[in-house]
Amino acid sequence: MRYNVAQLLKEPMGATRGYQVEEEFTGPQRIADAVRGPLNLVRIHHGVLVRARLDARSSLICGRCLDSFTRTSVLFIEEEFFPTVDLHTGRKLPPPAEGEGALLIDAGHTLDLTEVLRQYLLTDAPMKPLCRSGCPGLCPVCGINLNRERCGCSAGRVDPRWGALAGLLSLARS
Repeated sequence: MRYNVAQLLKEPMGATRGYQVEEEFTGPQRIADAVRGPLNLVRIHHGVLVRARLDARSSLICGRCLDSFTRTSVLFIEEEFFPTVDLHTGRKLPPPAEGEGALLIDAGHTLDLTEVLRQYLLTDAPMKPLCRSGCPGLCPVCGINLNRERCGCSAGRVDPRWGALAGLLSLARS
């Protein structure tokens, strides 16, 4: 997701460029399956402001049953990018006051949104992804996926180390 912003950097503050993002990602380093939505680039006095509302589709692994599933999310992106080279003179510009976390436009005047998108997707992803809220997961004894079939294992079998506590539970029920 790279955009050449050389012409936009030549224009006055407030100039905009609008794009319709439709990206499919493949390969081992993919950050999502697909991303779609409007993207606006706005010229600001010290760089370019990126605003986007992107619908992302990602493949995740369920934290209970280990099946893969598709999750959709909406990302609202608003970030500032700063040029590293003066467009008119070609001289290298000093780094912005924001420091190391600043997003930069490279020497070829290309703005790359890939890392920003990756960070937004990571922030939006659940810590423990579930294929559905009531996912029963895997049987702790035989490992069968309980979403697909029932197993013949004894669900009431208690680890002998917890036997004393199980006895207290039966007393509480009576």
